[in-house]
Amino acid sequence: MNEHIDDLYTRRRQAEQGGGDEKLARQRQKGKLTARERIAFLLDQDSFIELHPFMESQVLTREQRMLGDGVVTGYGTIAGRSIYVFAQDFTVCGGALGEIHAKKICALMDLAAKNKAPIIGLNDSGGARIQEGVVSLDGYGHIFYRNVLYSGVIPQISVILGPCAGGAVYSPALTDFIFMAEHTGQMFITGPKVIEKVTGEQVDAESLGGAGIHNAVSGNAHFSGHTEKEVLTGVKKLLSYLPLKGQTTVPLPEKDALRPLLNRLVPADTTKPYDVRTVMKELADPQSFFEIQPFFAKNIVIGFARLGEKTIGIVASQPKHLAGSLTIDAADKAARFIRFCDAFDIPLLTVEDVPGFLPGVQQEHNGIIRHGAKLLFAYAEATVPKVTLIIRKAYGGAYVAMNSKAIGADLVFAWPNAEIAVMGPEGAASILYEKEIKASADPQKTKREKTAEYRKQNAGPYKAAACGMVDDIILPEESRKKLIQAFHMLAHKTEERPKKKHGNIPL
Repeated sequence: MNEHIDDLYTRRRQAEQGGGDEKLARQRQKGKLTARERIAFLLDQDSFIELHPFMESQVLTREQRMLGDGVVTGYGTIAGRSIYVFAQDFTVCGGALGEIHAKKICALMDLAAKNKAPIIGLNDSGGARIQEGVVSLDGYGHIFYRNVLYSGVIPQISVILGPCAGGAVYSPALTDFIFMAEHTGQMFITGPKVIEKVTGEQVDAESLGGAGIHNAVSGNAHFSGHTEKEVLTGVKKLLSYLPLKGQTTVPLPEKDALRPLLNRLVPADTTKPYDVRTVMKELADPQSFFEIQPFFAKNIVIGFARLGEKTIGIVASQPKHLAGSLTIDAADKAARFIRFCDAFDIPLLTVEDVPGFLPGVQQEHNGIIRHGAKLLFAYAEATVPKVTLIIRKAYGGAYVAMNSKAIGADLVFAWPNAEIAVMGPEGAASILYEKEIKASADPQKTKREKTAEYRKQNAGPYKAAACGMVDDIILPEESRKKLIQAFHMLAHKTEERPKKKHGNIPL
């Protein structure tokens, strides 16, 4: 028996060594953690239970085979919560994916889904394992299928800590959130060398698909970090906002929920910019706002926060950028976040100060109609509690798109300074009173007078409230209290919808 026990210990040590001491040292020299070090940092101490450490390729030669086949899989806890995790090991065949490598990941995904627990993928791979030919591509297909199959069933998080190229990038793209490490994490379909050969364009890997590009330009990623540990710490923080299946979403009441500072944060001049995050931080529990995609489509802000100690998702216009107008990227960013919140029963708060959709030939030609429709679709199909707070402007089609009563908001509140209209008062007055303004001895004065008249008669919140489009007009300082009460009332909301296979969102 001792002989068998010794053999088991030997094999375990062999599996834990990955590609060997030399390759592990090379990994660390690049400023990267090893696969097992990443898991150890991410999970609670001593909580990781490894699965399938002895699986190995059935295609490679005996000399080429490595125990574990280049990916460490298993489960453990983060802050006491069950988590499933796989970490590709770049020291084994460059982390390349083969048949067994893929089988291990798929088995873990199935197990996570059965137990309704989040799965985290730590990606560091050179792509498909060429030596195994087409079966490696088949492995990717099985992973992609499960990404889709379990979308909306369990949270799926991708962490890019090394290369992720070719077909491999589609798995992270199908997951809910992507984290990237700066300088080492890269994603692209086609690498720099192939691009130069085919198109003549010269670009390095970081400029093509680094963390900065995907967080600020393409919008493929949601978070980045200077170091791997910073990235993994972000993953832990994100998980703290995702409620457990069946967990109550009833916010706790608060005796002193008034926030007088809200009376002074939004400028009276509707053309003056400000940072909406200052408003959001007053509405939410202290230090609880966690922004998602802060560098992409900055004209809209999305993120999680706690209200009465319970998680909510927030979508907010950002007047600091493009006056808070809606663009193609902003619509895509918000729509995807709304759908995630709806899939996992996270209530939604919309903070609105929107002048409209951004005018421009480029926006029209690039499909603002279709992309704006995504936002409408996402809000309208969501059945979680949905509350809107209009804090200044709400003009035109953008007003409708930002969770208006007409497309399914459960409650809409407005501040007394809110302007809800087909268009801005100045534009409306210019059209309605064009002849009168032109014929006036002082056109500018007449225009100002007509603008003020239109604003008073048609753009204030009371007209919308009279029509039932606004449920209540509230003092800014009351907002937090009213929101806690609203989400408390809506906590057990149910909503019947027509039976169908699925809707056809305008992709």
